Amino acid sequence: MVGQKNTCIILLALSTIAILACLVIDFEAWIVYAVAIFGIPLWILSLGLLTMAKPEPEDEEERVKEPFTGY
Repeated sequence: MVGQKNTCIILLALSTIAILACLVIDFEAWIVYAVAIFGIPLWILSLGLLTMAKPEPEDEEERVKEPFTGY
């Protein structure tokens, strides 16, 4: 879990830097398209993985027994 968290933080930082660089610096169009296709979804994915709900200690065993409770 710690390895995944560190990876997500690194990917979030790299994609943020890439997105901001494309906004500030006048790159070629294909570089901006590549950042838009890969950087923005990567930013959303890594942010989502970092902010996923973690179970409280008393609810942890219950989530293992029944991980999905419906809508």
